Amino acid sequence: MKPRSDTTPRLIFWELTKRCNLKCAHCRAEADDTLFSGEMSTDEALRVVDDIAAFAKPIMVLTGGEPLFRDDVFDIAAAAKDKGLRTALATNGTLIDGALAERIKLSGIQRVSISIDGHDAASHDGFRGIAGSFEAALRGADYLKGAGVEFQFNTTVTRRNVDRIDDILRMAERFGAKALHIFMLVPVGCGVEIAETDMISKEKYEEVLRWFYHTTRSIDMEFKATCAPHYYRIMRQEAKLEGRKISVESDGMAAMTRGCLAGSGVCFISHRGDVQPCGYLPLVAGNVLQQPLRDIWAKSELFISLRNLDNLKGKCGLCEYKSVCAGCRARAFYHSGGYLDEEPYCVYAPKRAAIGRETQ
Repeated sequence: MKPRSDTTPRLIFWELTKRCNLKCAHCRAEADDTLFSGEMSTDEALRVVDDIAAFAKPIMVLTGGEPLFRDDVFDIAAAAKDKGLRTALATNGTLIDGALAERIKLSGIQRVSISIDGHDAASHDGFRGIAGSFEAALRGADYLKGAGVEFQFNTTVTRRNVDRIDDILRMAERFGAKALHIFMLVPVGCGVEIAETDMISKEKYEEVLRWFYHTTRSIDMEFKATCAPHYYRIMRQEAKLEGRKISVESDGMAAMTRGCLAGSGVCFISHRGDVQPCGYLPLVAGNVLQQPLRDIWAKSELFISLRNLDNLKGKCGLCEYKSVCAGCRARAFYHSGGYLDEEPYCVYAPKRAAIGRETQ
């Protein structure tokens, strides 16, 4: 499974700022309502847009912190649109009013994701750290809907809400969301502090993703599992039990991608310009203020190693599903310090591992 040399990123997550008005328990960026040193200037950000567009046409997700804290977020989005890039905005939704919704639309942002981590105010606000954030986020969604801007809900699955995901799904449907994306908690940033208390077990992880597979096939809206590479194994296992093959016609884009795309289809740019395989894997491949992203993407030893699945260790390296799963490299790094080590939150026993035990 040697890496291809002609890949370009499909998705680039760009942390425009670490500033934020919420205090989320799981925050990857450890964001706060304060100034962080080294944040890119507008001119630097616009040069990065040019840099990206010069070699790839990914979907560019403007994130944070809270990206709406930057006054130039719409200038950056408009520049990306002019260069032929598709842009999305990842926000907590609480700052969006009618005027901002119109500015989002005019800037060319094609979809907005709003973080919703509970089925009601008590559950959401407890996780997000600020009273009133649930109602403010839903008001933001209403403003977007009124302006004709496509939006989705993003939900991080933890022990706090795992038994209410179906309620959040139904709420997303009622509000007219285009999609619900569920994220399995990755222990990075503030997430490290709640890993022991809030991460669901590997057995529950498996249960949720099997429920997810069957629910996806029974609803009309887009429903996607993110930071959940095991899903691409599970969907094939479940389809086999049903006597069918995975296909684009029946399973959409999930049939054409794999679980972890860190460094192979996805990268992350920090507010200081550092380039990482993903926002949850805190290893730096280069800096866009010092060298072109094209060179970082093509020549970084970190990215090259991630693209070669033969480098995977432990049971991930033995697994017959590694080409469609690859395990979460960020969870592996958190657990052992080795980003190529086996995924620690997986119950599956590869057949090759089982055969090896039998012959010992």
